[in-house]
Amino acid sequence: MNEEEFSKINVFGKGEPNRLGQYFIGNSFLNPLTDKGVAMVNVTFEPGCRNNWHIHHAKSGGGQILICTAGSGWFQEEGKEPISLEPGKVISIPTDVKHWHGAKKDSWFSHISVEVPGEEIWHEWLEPVVDEVYNEL
Repeated sequence: MNEEEFSKINVFGKGEPNRLGQYFIGNSFLNPLTDKGVAMVNVTFEPGCRNNWHIHHAKSGGGQILICTAGSGWFQEEGKEPISLEPGKVISIPTDVKHWHGAKKDSWFSHISVEVPGEEIWHEWLEPVVDEVYNEL
């Protein structure tokens, strides 16, 4: 699927280049959906784009929810098999779980990222998902 075809089904819009791009391989884009209350952002990944391994930390509460909306992607927790992401799939990520997510090699991908409310929330960005690992998926 090319970018023009993907844009027609990406109902929440591509948005602007990701300000956290240094933690991604490839290009990603952010379209904030809320500006108060629970933070919700539509994240769009070009084919092959993925974020680094990372962990969502919080003193209490926290975590992340991914709601897949368009295209096809991957999610993986450390030590577990990767999960294929398709529209309608929801992934709940507890705090302190090392993971990554992004597009498949041949597909654009979007998900809504929901930041679960909590106290003293912070993100720990780690090593990239190297090509040798990603290309085996």
